[in-house]
Amino acid sequence: MTAFNEIFVYLLQTFLSLYLVAMLLRFLLQLVRADFYNPISQFLVKITNPLVVPVRKMVPGFGGIDVASLLLALLLQLAGIVALLLVNGLGLPGPLLLLVWSCLGVIGLLVNIYFFALLAMIILSWVAAGSRHPAIFLLYQITEPVMAPFRKVLPSMGGLDFSPILVFILINVIQIALRHMAAGVGLHPALVIGI
Repeated sequence: MTAFNEIFVYLLQTFLSLYLVAMLLRFLLQLVRADFYNPISQFLVKITNPLVVPVRKMVPGFGGIDVASLLLALLLQLAGIVALLLVNGLGLPGPLLLLVWSCLGVIGLLVNIYFFALLAMIILSWVAAGSRHPAIFLLYQITEPVMAPFRKVLPSMGGLDFSPILVFILINVIQIALRHMAAGVGLHPALVIGI
């Protein structure tokens, strides 16, 4: 691989990764009914609207789920896989296999978003307890629907919340399952964003 190809692949992966994360965050924020007027929500809407608005005209939401954003996330993942295969001079697999790879990548990225959101919430609970920063509020809104069922199973003990440990165990189990599924369908981890 030449230096130009390597730089191109790096820039392509970086851009697609950031935009894919933005698209999935938009999907998650709408799913959990996060504060639309939060400046971070507004930023995510602004940068994803050029793709979401036209697709939403053809693919409406369903039951509070932003289907257009999720579909675009799958298409972005698919475009990234195809681009990487073509740049590296590899042949394209069948469309069904590409779709399966894209789905695994998007699920893996969603799991990673939750992993880092929970990690950030834990750290911020130590260093910025009671802060009113918009990012902290959005992190809370994203993570609370996942944390609430685990808090019922494992209530706080003396002011300490051990429920994130259960969530991290579940996240690790999902990541292991995703890696094995990816290997089972011949997906190399370097081809997708998220695994």
